Order: sequence, then C-alpha cells, then structure tokens
Amino acid sequence: MSNLYNDSLVEVTDQEIVFHRYSFPFASDKRVPLTEIESVEARWPSALGGSWRIWGSSDFRTWFPLDAKRPGRDRIFIATLRNKFRRIGFTVEDSRKLEEVLKERGLLRKSASS
Repeated sequence: MSNLYNDSLVEVTDQEIVFHRYSFPFASDKRVPLTEIESVEARWPSALGGSWRIWGSSDFRTWFPLDAKRPGRDRIFIATLRNKFRRIGFTVEDSRKLEEVLKERGLLRKSASS
C-alpha cells in the first residue's frame, strides 16, 4: 500500500482511508476502502456544518471522529459512502494537501460555498 496522505487524524493510502480515533468510547480507528467512498465534499467550517462537533453526530447521519482542534480547522470534509445512509465528517491537519490527493483520485467534490 502506498501512503498518499498521513497526519494524526487521517491516513490515506492508494486503497483506503483510515480515520483515527473514530469510534466512541474507545477511540479505535475505522478503515474504509476507497471503493466504498462515492465522494468527499470539502466545506468551509460553520457551526451548523460540524466545526464544533468534536466527536460524534448531531444529525444522526454524519459521524465525526474525535478532533479537539476541529473548531480551528479551515475545512470540514464529508465522505459519502456508496449505498449507505451514514456519512463520515472529518478534518485534517493539511487540508490543501488532502484536497490534492482526493482530486487526483477523482473523489473531491467542492461545495457550492467553497
């Protein structure tokens, strides 16, 4: 597996995305194959868009892994999974680098407000 992006929150390889500190209450990782990801939307942070969602879900659809620094991040990413109601909301330490990687893989979808 080739590592395309890696920080303390997320790891992206040529085969999967690993969301660190995903599950509650044990903060274990979640591995999602790239083939299961329909798209990833990059959004500007907002209170209603998840910037203050440190861990968990507020809409019962989008789950956010633990990130205590999420309110200060410059982007919120929402991964839509194929044939699933649930989505994964997440942040990273270098949003520009991740956007490049996702764009190269054909997964990046910018929101209308981006």
